[in-house]
Amino acid sequence: MMLERLNPASAPQPASAYSQAVAHSAGARRLVLSGQIGMTPGGEIVEGLEAQISQAFANFMAIVNAAGLGPEHVVKIVVYMVAGGDVAAYRRIRDKVFGAYPPASTYVVVAGLADPRFLFEVEGEAVG
Repeated sequence: MMLERLNPASAPQPASAYSQAVAHSAGARRLVLSGQIGMTPGGEIVEGLEAQISQAFANFMAIVNAAGLGPEHVVKIVVYMVAGGDVAAYRRIRDKVFGAYPPASTYVVVAGLADPRFLFEVEGEAVG
């Protein structure tokens, strides 16, 4: 299965490492991921924004990997960061996770998440 990452000249170019769209062939297996937060598999909420971003992406990729997929299969992410969050830290960690395979991406600033200790959440889709 081939994924095509699209950044056409007729649309604004991405402001950082993401794709404007990702196309995939019909009939591909689709994995829809629930929001992942900065909580360890043991149930501990990690301290600090960067640690929560790293843990949330580790959880996200653990699920992607459990489905037999990798970062190259992730086609879309939506991230929610509490107001005042560090966008540069998010981008740095996201870029490390996805490398040469930037997914389509939406970044949303929120007043809060399900628990006031949560600072970051990522959900998404992968196909493979």
